[in-house]
Amino acid sequence: MTDVLERLAAVPAPPPVLSRERAAELTPRQWEILDELGRLFDKGFVDVTMAELAGRLNCSLRTLYGIAESRDQLVLTVVDRNLRTIGRAAHRAISDEMSALDAVKSYLAAANIAVSDTRGEFARDMESIPAGVALSEAHSAYIVDVTRCLLDIAVDRGEIGDVDTTAVARMVAGLGRDFARPEVMGSFRTSPRVAADQMVDLVVDALRRSAPTDPPQRGSR
Repeated sequence: MTDVLERLAAVPAPPPVLSRERAAELTPRQWEILDELGRLFDKGFVDVTMAELAGRLNCSLRTLYGIAESRDQLVLTVVDRNLRTIGRAAHRAISDEMSALDAVKSYLAAANIAVSDTRGEFARDMESIPAGVALSEAHSAYIVDVTRCLLDIAVDRGEIGDVDTTAVARMVAGLGRDFARPEVMGSFRTSPRVAADQMVDLVVDALRRSAPTDPPQRGSR
């Protein structure tokens, strides 16, 4: 599986909202505030001012502005940090013993955690700011790219047929995000995460059945 991990490492991730230089300047209290902001923003944020946030967090405005120059930038910083944490966990869900196709299922199941606790208020507010939409799209595109990379490896190894991996990746990797849209998330009998996981399982199982009877040798393609 080493070659899989090497190929995944070559997939470019979106640039962080909080640069390394800026992150190195944050105090322990400011890191605590970022954790607390995540819980506050879950209930929505478009009607909350920086002054109100400072009051709820029992900190100064100067402390908040030391993290980001505006409320929306604070939101983006918190969301980006959370998505990167989930992304790292998704990569760790891929083990050396897995086939590339099983890695797709494990990776997307871990990535779909991002939608498991999404609340309608937060989802609507994120869609109301252009930068929030752009951030969501950047992370979604990265998940698609990682999924496509794993599917390409599955084709190379003969685990699945020679399908259009870009098309498949865009379909299955985008389910979590689509199912978490505020106008959609309340329509499922289950949660958006469970629904997305179920659909991924269906697609991956169908791909598995498409495997050629005489699979190619590794590295032959």
